Amino acid sequence: MDRKLLLVLLSLFALKMAAQEDNSRFSLGFNYGFGSEFNNRNYTFTNHFYKAQLYYKLKQTRYFQYEILVQPEINFAEHQLLNFYFVKPETPDYQQKRDTYTQLKNIHEYVLNCGFLIRKPIGEVCSFYILGSIGPMITDTETERMSKGFAFADVLAVGFSLKYNKLQFDIRPNIRHVSNGGLSDRNSGYNTRNIEFGVSYSL
Repeated sequence: MDRKLLLVLLSLFALKMAAQEDNSRFSLGFNYGFGSEFNNRNYTFTNHFYKAQLYYKLKQTRYFQYEILVQPEINFAEHQLLNFYFVKPETPDYQQKRDTYTQLKNIHEYVLNCGFLIRKPIGEVCSFYILGSIGPMITDTETERMSKGFAFADVLAVGFSLKYNKLQFDIRPNIRHVSNGGLSDRNSGYNTRNIEFGVSYSL
């Protein structure tokens, strides 16, 4: 009798733990992405980046799911000024700056974005979502478009997810804007179109 009671208690405990795992609000993931500037004649900008992602499910209704996420990111970019007239003659040492800025540059960006996501499940496996995020950023290279140092990164994305057990696979096209909000002299910033691929695990 004691063994049967112990077996029943262990089974109930296991079921409870499984239910808690299924209802976990946290997921941890990793994304890789790449992109480039919108076509223009003034400059080139290509990038690839890596993101860690921590998701937290705020609320789930009959039709939608609402999540927040934190995204530490490192971005590797190449940039070159094509139109040297972007640096105007009234700029101090403009000729030297034209020579410097028209050289190809490698840029590292370190970002901590915070985002809000609205997800529309399609059955048990698939879902579509819209994501907006913003966060502080440090860039290590001065260019004609933006000063070195502190800036902000803004991202607007749509995505598609495919779920398998505790894993979730994502594809996420997005538009990204980087600028320093007028905190420094140069604030033209960059606008890029990107695509990301990611996987996350429900904790």
